[in-house]
Order: sequence, then C-alpha cells, then structure tokens
Amino acid sequence: MKKVLIICGTGVATSTVVAAKVRDHLAEKGIGATVAQGKVMDLVGGDVDADLIVATTDVPASVTVPVIRALPLLTGMGQDEVLDEISRALS
Repeated sequence: MKKVLIICGTGVATSTVVAAKVRDHLAEKGIGATVAQGKVMDLVGGDVDADLIVATTDVPASVTVPVIRALPLLTGMGQDEVLDEISRALS
C-alpha cells in the first residue's frame, strides 16, 4: 500500500485540512493508500518513509520523494487539478 505524507509547518493545522481532503479523494477513487501528517522539520534529515509528499510549505531540497504543492487544497482554487495529480502519482 502506498504512503502519502501531508506536511505543513507544524504538522497540525493545515495538514489536518489537507489530509482529510486527500483521504476522501483517495477513497472516492478507490486508491489504497495510508495518509499520515507531519511537520516540515520531520523532513530535514532527508530520510522520508513515504511514496508521495503533499506539502503546504516549502520542502527541503534534500528530500528525494516526489512533492505536490497543496496550497490549492486550502484555497479551493485549482483543487481538482491537485487531487488528480495526487491520484496519478499514486497509480
């Protein structure tokens, strides 16, 4: 099963909103994946246990896992495109 890591500055506020939207979308599309939340400082070492990162903040350049910018999931503008990009990345 694929693992998606939702990252924001503190791992609490915006990541919770984004995680709920991603979970709902993946369930709707029948895509099996676990969704976890974290803070950007969790990524500093570069060793990330995830197949995809969905981030509301900048991610360190040392991270080699694919990253999708999640701001549209907070604003609603471009949300469908980002959700489709997440689906494609996990397929």
